[in-house]
Amino acid sequence: MEITLRESFKKDFKENLDVFCEKLESYVSTENGDWSIKGFIDVYKNIYTISSDTKIVSKILEIHIFPEILLFAEEIGYKIVLAEKQNYYPDLTFINKDNEEVMFAVDMKTTFRRNHSTAGFTLGSHGAYFKERDKKKNIQYPYSQYMGHFCLGVIYSKVDSDDIADTSIYQVEELLEDGEQMCSSVGLREVKAVSDLKSITSVIKGFDFFAAEKWKIASDRQGSGNTANIGSINEIADLKNGNGTFSRLGEEWFDEYWMNHGSLKTIVDGKSKTISNIQEFLTFKNRTDLLSLITVKAKSKSKSGKKKKNNPDQKSLF
Repeated sequence: MEITLRESFKKDFKENLDVFCEKLESYVSTENGDWSIKGFIDVYKNIYTISSDTKIVSKILEIHIFPEILLFAEEIGYKIVLAEKQNYYPDLTFINKDNEEVMFAVDMKTTFRRNHSTAGFTLGSHGAYFKERDKKKNIQYPYSQYMGHFCLGVIYSKVDSDDIADTSIYQVEELLEDGEQMCSSVGLREVKAVSDLKSITSVIKGFDFFAAEKWKIASDRQGSGNTANIGSINEIADLKNGNGTFSRLGEEWFDEYWMNHGSLKTIVDGKSKTISNIQEFLTFKNRTDLLSLITVKAKSKSKSGKKKKNNPDQKSLF
Protein backbone atom coordinates (compact mmCIF):
# COMPACT_ATOMS: atom_id res chain seq x y z
CA MET A 1 0.00 0.00 0.00
CA GLU A 2 1.30 3.43 -0.97
CA ILE A 3 2.14 5.54 2.05
CA THR A 4 0.84 9.11 1.80
CA LEU A 5 3.10 12.06 2.54
CA ARG A 6 1.10 12.78 5.69
CA GLU A 7 1.52 9.21 6.95
CA SER A 8 5.23 9.32 6.12
CA PHE A 9 5.78 12.47 8.21
CA LYS A 10 3.77 10.97 11.09
CA LYS A 11 5.69 7.69 10.95
CA ASP A 12 9.04 9.51 11.03
CA PHE A 13 7.92 11.73 13.91
CA LYS A 14 6.74 8.75 15.97
CA GLU A 15 9.99 6.87 15.36
CA ASN A 16 11.99 9.90 16.49
CA LEU A 17 9.83 10.25 19.61
CA ASP A 18 10.41 6.58 20.44
CA VAL A 19 14.19 6.99 20.22
CA PHE A 20 13.98 10.14 22.34
CA CYS A 21 11.97 8.34 25.04
CA GLU A 22 14.60 5.61 25.26
CA LYS A 23 17.18 8.22 26.28
CA LEU A 24 15.11 9.99 28.91
CA GLU A 25 15.33 7.39 31.68
CA SER A 26 19.11 7.73 31.97
CA TYR A 27 18.77 11.51 31.79
CA VAL A 28 16.47 11.79 34.83
CA SER A 29 17.75 8.83 36.90
CA THR A 30 20.74 7.84 38.99
CA GLU A 31 22.43 4.51 38.29
CA ASN A 32 20.03 2.71 40.67
CA GLY A 33 16.87 4.18 39.10
CA ASP A 34 16.17 6.98 41.61
CA TRP A 35 15.18 10.44 40.40
CA SER A 36 18.35 12.52 40.12
CA ILE A 37 16.48 15.59 41.43
CA LYS A 38 16.88 15.73 45.20
CA GLY A 39 15.40 19.12 46.04
CA PHE A 40 15.94 22.88 45.86
CA ILE A 41 19.13 24.61 46.94
CA ASP A 42 19.54 28.11 48.39
CA VAL A 43 22.61 30.36 48.42
CA TYR A 44 23.59 28.94 51.81
CA LYS A 45 23.74 25.44 50.26
CA ASN A 46 20.72 24.17 52.14
CA ILE A 47 18.88 21.45 50.22
CA TYR A 48 15.08 21.56 50.63
CA THR A 49 13.56 18.24 49.66
CA ILE A 50 10.50 17.98 47.42
CA SER A 51 7.03 17.09 48.60
CA SER A 52 5.65 13.86 47.13
CA ASP A 53 2.49 15.72 46.05
CA THR A 54 1.81 14.67 42.46
CA LYS A 55 1.23 18.23 41.23
CA ILE A 56 4.63 19.34 42.51
CA VAL A 57 6.45 16.25 41.26
CA SER A 58 4.83 16.49 37.83
CA LYS A 59 5.73 20.16 37.38
CA ILE A 60 9.36 19.72 38.44
CA LEU A 61 9.69 16.62 36.28
CA GLU A 62 8.42 18.56 33.27
CA ILE A 63 10.90 21.37 33.94
CA HIS A 64 13.66 18.78 34.28
CA ILE A 65 12.88 17.22 30.90
CA PHE A 66 12.05 20.38 28.96
CA PRO A 67 15.64 21.32 27.93
CA GLU A 68 15.98 17.85 26.39
CA ILE A 69 12.73 18.33 24.49
CA LEU A 70 14.09 21.57 22.99
CA LEU A 71 17.28 19.80 21.90
CA PHE A 72 15.27 16.93 20.47
CA ALA A 73 13.11 19.28 18.38
CA GLU A 74 16.21 21.02 17.02
CA GLU A 75 17.84 17.70 16.12
CA ILE A 76 14.87 16.50 14.06
CA GLY A 77 14.30 19.84 12.31
CA TYR A 78 11.29 21.15 14.21
CA LYS A 79 10.54 24.26 16.22
CA ILE A 80 8.32 24.24 19.32
CA VAL A 81 5.39 26.51 20.10
CA LEU A 82 4.26 26.36 23.72
CA ALA A 83 0.60 26.50 24.71
CA GLU A 84 -0.42 30.16 24.83
CA LYS A 85 -2.47 29.66 28.00
CA GLN A 86 -2.40 27.07 30.79
CA ASN A 87 -5.70 25.49 29.77
CA TYR A 88 -4.84 25.33 26.06
CA TYR A 89 -4.21 22.14 24.13
CA PRO A 90 -1.58 20.88 23.41
CA ASP A 91 1.35 21.46 25.74
CA LEU A 92 3.77 21.47 22.81
CA THR A 93 3.25 22.10 19.10
CA PHE A 94 6.04 20.75 16.91
CA ILE A 95 6.28 22.57 13.56
CA ASN A 96 8.57 21.39 10.78
CA LYS A 97 11.07 24.13 9.92
CA ASP A 98 11.04 23.30 6.21
CA ASN A 99 7.28 22.88 5.86
CA GLU A 100 5.08 24.64 8.42
CA GLU A 101 2.05 22.63 7.32
CA VAL A 102 3.70 19.64 9.02
CA MET A 103 2.56 20.07 12.61
CA PHE A 104 2.20 17.67 15.55
CA ALA A 105 0.53 18.05 18.93
CA VAL A 106 2.39 16.60 21.92
CA ASP A 107 0.99 16.52 25.45
CA MET A 108 3.32 15.50 28.25
CA LYS A 109 1.50 13.24 30.71
CA THR A 110 2.97 12.21 34.06
CA THR A 111 1.47 9.79 36.56
CA PHE A 112 2.48 7.25 39.19
CA ARG A 113 1.99 3.48 39.21
CA ARG A 114 -1.09 2.31 41.08
CA ASN A 115 0.56 -1.08 41.42
CA HIS A 116 3.24 -2.89 39.44
CA SER A 117 1.23 -2.98 36.22
CA THR A 118 -1.34 -0.16 36.06
CA ALA A 119 -1.42 3.62 35.69
CA GLY A 120 -3.79 6.09 34.05
CA PHE A 121 -3.90 9.42 32.23
CA THR A 122 -6.40 11.89 30.93
CA LEU A 123 -5.86 12.48 27.23
CA GLY A 124 -7.39 15.89 26.67
CA SER A 125 -10.87 17.22 26.11
CA HIS A 126 -13.56 15.78 23.85
CA GLY A 127 -15.31 19.14 24.00
CA ALA A 128 -15.28 22.25 21.81
CA TYR A 129 -11.96 22.04 19.95
CA PHE A 130 -12.27 18.27 19.52
CA LYS A 131 -15.72 18.60 17.92
CA GLU A 132 -15.23 21.87 16.02
CA ARG A 133 -11.92 21.08 14.42
CA ASP A 134 -11.58 24.26 12.41
CA LYS A 135 -11.93 26.51 15.47
CA LYS A 136 -9.32 27.82 17.94
CA LYS A 137 -11.19 27.68 21.24
CA ASN A 138 -8.78 26.50 23.99
CA ILE A 139 -6.34 25.13 21.43
CA GLN A 140 -3.13 26.59 20.00
CA TYR A 141 -4.04 25.81 16.37
CA PRO A 142 -7.25 24.24 15.02
CA TYR A 143 -7.34 20.50 15.76
CA SER A 144 -7.54 19.56 12.08
CA GLN A 145 -4.26 21.34 11.28
CA TYR A 146 -2.26 18.81 13.31
CA MET A 147 -1.07 15.75 11.38
CA GLY A 148 -1.04 13.73 14.59
CA HIS A 149 -1.83 13.99 18.29
CA PHE A 150 0.73 12.36 20.58
CA CYS A 151 1.27 11.76 24.27
CA LEU A 152 4.73 11.70 25.78
CA GLY A 153 4.00 9.53 28.80
CA VAL A 154 6.01 9.42 32.02
CA ILE A 155 5.18 6.74 34.58
CA TYR A 156 7.03 6.54 37.88
CA SER A 157 6.81 4.88 41.29
CA LYS A 158 6.46 6.80 44.52
CA VAL A 159 9.00 6.01 47.20
CA ASP A 160 7.42 4.44 50.31
CA SER A 161 6.43 7.17 52.75
CA ASP A 162 8.38 5.41 55.53
CA ASP A 163 11.59 6.08 53.60
CA ILE A 164 11.15 9.83 53.23
CA ALA A 165 10.22 12.77 55.40
CA ASP A 166 8.03 15.51 53.96
CA THR A 167 10.18 18.53 53.01
CA SER A 168 13.30 18.11 55.12
CA ILE A 169 16.36 20.39 55.00
CA TYR A 170 19.85 18.99 54.41
CA GLN A 171 23.37 20.26 54.16
CA VAL A 172 25.73 18.16 52.10
CA GLU A 173 29.35 17.84 53.13
CA GLU A 174 30.63 17.39 49.57
CA LEU A 175 29.18 20.78 48.55
CA LEU A 176 30.97 22.75 51.27
CA GLU A 177 34.25 24.50 50.57
CA ASP A 178 37.31 24.07 52.80
CA GLY A 179 36.72 25.65 56.17
CA GLU A 180 33.00 26.19 55.53
CA GLN A 181 30.89 25.07 58.48
CA MET A 182 27.57 23.26 58.39
CA CYS A 183 24.65 25.01 60.05
CA SER A 184 22.31 23.17 62.40
CA SER A 185 19.04 25.00 61.71
CA VAL A 186 17.11 27.31 59.39
CA GLY A 187 14.82 29.36 61.59
CA LEU A 188 13.12 26.80 63.83
CA ARG A 189 13.73 23.89 61.44
CA GLU A 190 16.52 21.40 61.95
CA VAL A 191 19.11 20.94 59.21
CA LYS A 192 20.30 17.36 58.73
CA ALA A 193 23.89 16.68 57.73
CA VAL A 194 24.73 14.12 55.02
CA SER A 195 27.99 13.28 53.32
CA ASP A 196 26.81 13.42 49.70
CA LEU A 197 23.77 14.24 47.58
CA LYS A 198 23.02 10.58 46.85
CA SER A 199 22.36 10.09 50.57
CA ILE A 200 19.15 12.11 50.21
CA THR A 201 16.24 9.83 49.31
CA SER A 202 14.46 10.73 46.06
CA VAL A 203 10.67 11.00 46.26
CA ILE A 204 10.14 9.01 43.02
CA LYS A 205 11.98 6.30 41.09
CA GLY A 206 11.60 3.62 38.42
CA PHE A 207 10.69 5.60 35.31
CA ASP A 208 8.91 4.38 32.19
CA PHE A 209 8.85 6.74 29.20
CA PHE A 210 6.82 6.12 26.08
CA ALA A 211 5.26 7.91 23.10
CA ALA A 212 1.88 7.04 21.62
CA GLU A 213 -0.78 8.55 19.44
CA LYS A 214 -3.63 9.64 21.68
CA TRP A 215 -6.28 7.54 19.97
CA LYS A 216 -4.20 4.38 20.28
CA ILE A 217 -4.12 4.48 24.09
CA ALA A 218 -7.63 5.84 24.65
CA SER A 219 -10.38 3.97 26.46
CA ASP A 220 -14.11 4.48 25.91
CA ARG A 221 -14.65 6.12 29.30
CA GLN A 222 -13.95 9.59 30.63
CA GLY A 223 -10.76 10.27 32.51
CA SER A 224 -12.53 12.22 35.24
CA GLY A 225 -16.12 12.33 36.38
CA ASN A 226 -16.93 16.03 36.13
CA THR A 227 -14.98 17.17 33.07
CA ALA A 228 -15.09 16.29 29.37
CA ASN A 229 -11.77 14.44 29.35
CA ILE A 230 -10.91 11.27 27.47
CA GLY A 231 -9.54 8.54 29.74
CA SER A 232 -6.66 6.26 28.82
CA ILE A 233 -6.44 2.53 29.25
CA ASN A 234 -4.71 1.50 32.49
CA GLU A 235 -2.38 -1.42 31.80
CA ILE A 236 1.17 -0.08 31.53
CA ALA A 237 2.23 -2.71 28.99
CA ASP A 238 -0.71 -1.78 26.76
CA LEU A 239 -0.02 1.94 27.15
CA LYS A 240 3.56 1.42 25.98
CA ASN A 241 2.45 -0.74 23.06
CA GLY A 242 -0.51 1.38 21.95
CA ASN A 243 -3.10 -1.33 22.64
CA GLY A 244 -6.04 0.91 23.52
CA THR A 245 -9.75 0.28 23.12
CA PHE A 246 -9.75 1.72 19.58
CA SER A 247 -6.35 0.44 18.43
CA ARG A 248 -7.87 -2.19 16.13
CA LEU A 249 -11.00 -0.24 15.25
CA GLY A 250 -9.12 2.78 13.95
CA GLU A 251 -8.83 6.52 14.55
CA GLU A 252 -12.08 7.31 12.70
CA TRP A 253 -14.13 5.32 15.23
CA PHE A 254 -12.24 6.95 18.08
CA ASP A 255 -13.08 10.38 16.68
CA GLU A 256 -16.76 9.64 16.05
CA TYR A 257 -17.31 7.95 19.41
CA TRP A 258 -15.76 10.75 21.43
CA MET A 259 -17.36 13.54 19.38
CA ASN A 260 -20.73 12.05 20.33
CA HIS A 261 -19.91 10.92 23.86
CA GLY A 262 -22.69 11.74 26.31
CA SER A 263 -25.07 13.09 23.67
CA LEU A 264 -26.47 9.94 22.02
CA LYS A 265 -29.34 7.99 23.55
CA THR A 266 -30.89 4.62 22.83
CA ILE A 267 -33.86 2.66 24.12
CA VAL A 268 -33.22 -0.23 26.54
CA ASP A 269 -36.21 -2.11 28.01
CA GLY A 270 -38.46 0.72 26.93
CA LYS A 271 -36.40 3.39 28.71
CA SER A 272 -34.09 6.08 27.37
CA LYS A 273 -30.40 5.36 28.09
CA THR A 274 -27.33 7.43 27.29
CA ILE A 275 -24.79 5.48 25.23
CA SER A 276 -21.74 5.16 27.47
CA ASN A 277 -19.42 2.57 25.92
CA ILE A 278 -18.11 1.54 22.53
CA GLN A 279 -20.15 -1.67 22.44
CA GLU A 280 -23.36 0.32 22.74
CA PHE A 281 -22.12 2.84 20.19
CA LEU A 282 -21.30 0.23 17.55
CA THR A 283 -24.66 -1.46 18.14
CA PHE A 284 -26.40 1.91 17.73
CA LYS A 285 -24.50 2.40 14.45
CA ASN A 286 -25.57 -1.08 13.25
CA ARG A 287 -21.92 -2.20 13.16
CA THR A 288 -22.02 -5.20 15.43
CA ASP A 289 -19.66 -6.82 12.91
CA LEU A 290 -16.91 -4.68 14.47
CA LEU A 291 -17.47 -5.71 18.09
CA SER A 292 -14.74 -8.34 17.84
CA LEU A 293 -12.20 -5.59 17.10
CA ILE A 294 -12.72 -3.84 20.43
CA THR A 295 -9.72 -4.19 22.69
CA VAL A 296 -11.53 -4.71 26.00
CA LYS A 297 -9.68 -3.87 29.20
CA ALA A 298 -11.05 -4.98 32.56
CA LYS A 299 -11.53 -2.17 35.06
CA SER A 300 -9.63 -2.60 38.28
CA LYS A 301 -11.54 -3.20 41.49
CA SER A 302 -10.83 -2.52 45.12
CA LYS A 303 -10.96 -5.22 47.78
CA SER A 304 -14.55 -4.28 48.47
CA GLY A 305 -15.39 -5.19 44.88
CA LYS A 306 -16.24 -1.60 43.89
CA LYS A 307 -14.67 -0.09 40.81
CA LYS A 308 -11.92 2.32 41.63
CA LYS A 309 -12.30 5.90 40.50
CA ASN A 310 -9.87 6.84 37.81
CA ASN A 311 -7.04 8.89 39.26
CA PRO A 312 -5.96 11.08 36.34
CA ASP A 313 -2.57 12.60 35.80
CA GLN A 314 -1.92 16.24 36.43
CA LYS A 315 -2.36 18.62 33.53
CA SER A 316 0.98 19.70 32.13
CA LEU A 317 1.98 23.21 33.18
CA PHE A 318 4.31 24.11 30.31
